[in-house]
Amino acid sequence: MADYPAPKIRNLTLVGHASAGKTVLAEAMLACAGEIGRMGSIEAGTTQSDFHPSEKDHGISVHATLLTLEWAGAKLNLLDAPGYQDFSGEALSALRVGDSAVIVVNASQGVAAGTDKMWKAADEFHLPKTLVVTGIDKPNTDFNAVLEQAREHFGTNVFPLTLPLEGGPGFNRLLDVMRSEVLTYRTDQSGAFTEAPAEGALADQVKALHRQLIEYVAESDNALMEKFFEQDGLSEEELRQGLHQALEDGVFVPVFAVSGLNNIGVSRLLDHIAKYESSPVDHHRVKGRTPEGVMIEVDLADKGTVMHVFKTMNEPGVGEFSLFRVYAGEVRNGQELFNPARNTTERIGQLYYLNGHKRAPTTVLGAGDIGAAVKLRDTHTGNTLCDPERPVVLPAVKFPRPNIHGALVCESRGDEDKFAVGLNTLREEDPSFHHRVDDEVHQTIISGQGEIHLQVTLERLVRRFGVKVSMVPPRVPYRETISGTGEAKYRHKKQSGGAGQFAEVWLRIAPGEPGSGIDFKQSLVGTNVDRVFVPSVEKGVHQACQEGVIAGCNIVDVQIDFYDGKMHPVDSKDIAFQIAGYHAFKDAFAQARPGLMEPIYEIVVTVPEDCVGDVLGDLSSRRGRIMGVDADGHFQAIKAHVPQRELHNYSTRLRSLTASRGVHTETYVSHERVPRELEATIIAEAQAARATE
Repeated sequence: MADYPAPKIRNLTLVGHASAGKTVLAEAMLACAGEIGRMGSIEAGTTQSDFHPSEKDHGISVHATLLTLEWAGAKLNLLDAPGYQDFSGEALSALRVGDSAVIVVNASQGVAAGTDKMWKAADEFHLPKTLVVTGIDKPNTDFNAVLEQAREHFGTNVFPLTLPLEGGPGFNRLLDVMRSEVLTYRTDQSGAFTEAPAEGALADQVKALHRQLIEYVAESDNALMEKFFEQDGLSEEELRQGLHQALEDGVFVPVFAVSGLNNIGVSRLLDHIAKYESSPVDHHRVKGRTPEGVMIEVDLADKGTVMHVFKTMNEPGVGEFSLFRVYAGEVRNGQELFNPARNTTERIGQLYYLNGHKRAPTTVLGAGDIGAAVKLRDTHTGNTLCDPERPVVLPAVKFPRPNIHGALVCESRGDEDKFAVGLNTLREEDPSFHHRVDDEVHQTIISGQGEIHLQVTLERLVRRFGVKVSMVPPRVPYRETISGTGEAKYRHKKQSGGAGQFAEVWLRIAPGEPGSGIDFKQSLVGTNVDRVFVPSVEKGVHQACQEGVIAGCNIVDVQIDFYDGKMHPVDSKDIAFQIAGYHAFKDAFAQARPGLMEPIYEIVVTVPEDCVGDVLGDLSSRRGRIMGVDADGHFQAIKAHVPQRELHNYSTRLRSLTASRGVHTETYVSHERVPRELEATIIAEAQAARATE
């Protein structure tokens, strides 16, 4: 593919709700441009976008895939982003480097939660938006209803540039508002069509729409506004000149009706993108900061190189692939660039243009373009590479918090190192995936955006690193505490022929303030116990607190007073006082009305109005306390406090309740006492689990 200057480049991101038709639309775009001979299908696993094993196995988009095509003298870099909530991090990363967002809405689904989410994300990245309504050829579709729904959600400036003249099976005719034409398409996926002037009622309809479009365009330019009133309209050339700025200003949001499956209306969408959509020149300044934190601007015209890595992935036979956008200067093979986040230099290896799984080598990528480099040594998703003379860090994407968790068990002894390396590598490639070793429950916890996200990540771990793992529900980090006082005296005495062991420890315990942890103090008087043994007693007490007494959980919020004891001039030693302190604490704890505390999470569930009742009922069945219900645009945000025990796989249940239209976030709040009726069950479960270990 030839090199293109920045004004001729269009970087656009295809986003939307799951199953909106983005991948099929991208396939039709490539077919129109002659990049592929025939359109592939998701079912057969033959599309350009979904070429990774996990995508073929699951029949969904998992990765944001870079596709390139040439149309009307412009180079289009298409980023086909997943629609599933599980992979929203991929969509956000792709929007981060786009110059415009093409938001795809399925005519059968209408505007869904994922549509709203991607619209908000595009706003946060200050991107102009185009709506594409797909699946017009499906039964029982109503384009006008979807258009009205979009206007309710996003504003009355949502405006159709093409309209279907009939929907459902057999759909093949469009009304083109810009050209005042009726387009009749063949339904053989060729994209071929014939044009005819709009006549009769259609001519009246398009004339009214054309005038409305002129008003939108004139609104973005004072000079055009004056001409509009002076001439009672604008010429076609003036309209075209003002259209680009109107899109940039968000004065109106164009809507296109298409059938991606039959390649109907796609060529008109491509015409619009190539002629009117944003180029890197429209967003030539981006904000960054120096390594010291000073805010600066990077300009497209700057000579020094600045590039942002928005995705890393591993491909068999190639190794690590880094996808990036060039924001200033140019990137060349063999160039030495600086990574401020890691304080290292990187030597750029082979550069490529990408078109799905196809790679075309190049020696240089200019400002505004998107491409890939192989085997960057220490650069990962979200990193900036720049000229060493002018170090700069571009802002990385703020990824959503995980909302589902699992515990991993490494099944093969000796694979622990590979297991750890694999998890770290996957985390660097996908920042929306988290993992940690939880010392409280003694498990490796992985967290992600949904059940499929975790499943796909584990498949990658097995496939790439050869590690056999299984996932089990994570243990709930219960904690033990007391609500009363206790006192104990414990004597440890051991005589076995040699040096003996002797220690006697007297302890009092009482409840501590919430969040105070373990507060150990001594109030010894006299010479019954040498103060040198105080740390030994404290060590024994802390060991008991880590092991727990009633359910094997960490003990918290307890005040301990070591107030007296006895010692032997010969047999008293460190280990004896550790053991005595350990048992004295356990005895005192058992007297002080011990109980369990459970972690409570605040969850915010965003759902359509018609799902509120079902979600509220489900939350109540999970011992949830409803804290409030507030409007969030055209959705309702339910805030509740729910015990962690009740949240396992909640995201899966929520999708079932809302037909995948609901989303939620989780934030830890505090630990609270477990209800008495449940406490015995949890203690029995803990004892049974320890018996099998």
